[in-house]
This record gives sequence, C-alpha cells and structure tokens, in this order.
Amino acid sequence: MQPQYQMGYDRAITVFSPDGRLYQVEYAREAVKRGTTAVGIKGKDGIVLLVDKRVASKLLEPSSIEKIFRIDDHVGVASSGLVGDARSLVDRARVETQINRVSYDEEMDVEMLAKRLCDHMQTYTQFGGARPYGTALLIAGLSEGQFRLFETDPSGTLLEYKATGIGIGRNAVMKIFEEKYREDMTIEEAIVLGLEALHAATEGKFDVNMVEIGVVQDTEPPFRKMTREEVAGYVERVEQLKG
Repeated sequence: MQPQYQMGYDRAITVFSPDGRLYQVEYAREAVKRGTTAVGIKGKDGIVLLVDKRVASKLLEPSSIEKIFRIDDHVGVASSGLVGDARSLVDRARVETQINRVSYDEEMDVEMLAKRLCDHMQTYTQFGGARPYGTALLIAGLSEGQFRLFETDPSGTLLEYKATGIGIGRNAVMKIFEEKYREDMTIEEAIVLGLEALHAATEGKFDVNMVEIGVVQDTEPPFRKMTREEVAGYVERVEQLKG
C-alpha cells in the first residue's frame, strides 16, 4: 500500500513528490519494461534492429504486428511499450525528416532527429492533463558516413549505444551483449548475436513469425526491413547453434 503522502502525487498530473520523484514517468517506464524485447547492435559495416513480435494468438496475422518502422531512407526505429504511442512518435519523426528535406534539401541528421523526438517526449512530463509516452525507441541511422544508434525513454532521456536492448528482456539481452559484443563485428555477426540475445530473452520460444529485422548499411537506400525468407535463414542458423 502506498504511503499517504504519496497519494497526492500519484494521480493524473505529473508533479514532483517530496522525495523528488515523478511517478507518472516511472509508470511509463514500467509500461516499456512490460513491452516486447527490441535490440539494436552497431557493427563496423552497419546497424541491425531486431524485435520480438510475440504473436499472442494463432488467429492473428503476424504481418499485422509492426514494431520496426522506416522513418526516412537513412533512418529506422524499433519500439517497445505501447504500440499506439510508438506510432504517434513515428509519425512525428517522419514529418520532422520531411520538413528538413523541404527546408534544406538534405537528409536530417540522426542525432538531431533523436533530440527533436526526445524534446517532444520531455514536454509531456511537465504538464497536467497529458501523460508521458509509454514507449521507448531505438533509433538507428546513417549520417555523414557514420552509423548511429540511440535509445530514448519516456522521460525524454537520450543515450547513444554500441549495443542495447529495451523491453521485458533487457536484462538478459544486456548480459549477452556485455559478454559477446565486439566493435569489429560484421552485420552478419551482429544479426546472429541479436537473435541469440532474443533467444535468451524469450527462453527459446521464438520462430520466424515472431522476429522482425531491420538493417542500416552503406547502401541505397541505407535502411531496409528484411524479408521473411531472409529472417528465416538467420533464425534457422541460430536454432542450429542452440540445438
């Protein structure tokens, strides 16, 4: 049961409690922790985003579950938490990148895009009557020949990673990354490591219908989502390694 003094800071508005906490932001973070696992890994020749789609019913069409989104030719994001909130942020990110193209006739810098989104998310921690976004994003892209991977959270915090995970399986994923990640990994090795991390996070309960993969490489266009056939090949390889 919550202490009496906490109750007044634990309702619809986001205000500081006497001990300096924002309970609504903490609850939004809990929504992310309950979301499906998403991972991002930066290698020497690209970035890979992988998500566990977790098909809850055999009657559900797996293709209708989207957790990796294309923002622009050079940027993609993976989400965990409330999918509706993630779609709202994705739509905003797409508008930001197109405004940048129209205004400056060039691709938007990945870090600038990530900061714009985080600034927007942070404003929802300041006002009564507006709840924080219950989602976290992994933003991967190519800017000026550099591969960049950022993680956002509901408070508007922005961090850049070499490899990271969000969602319910974050702890299992980060343990594997701490042990096995190398900066000189190829994109192929990064995909296998990412699937190995998802395998651990889902306790081996995954197949091709439960995995979505997006990659950023120095190609044209830089970002693309892998086909089901490509994903199936990697999933089979990891299952053989684990088998």
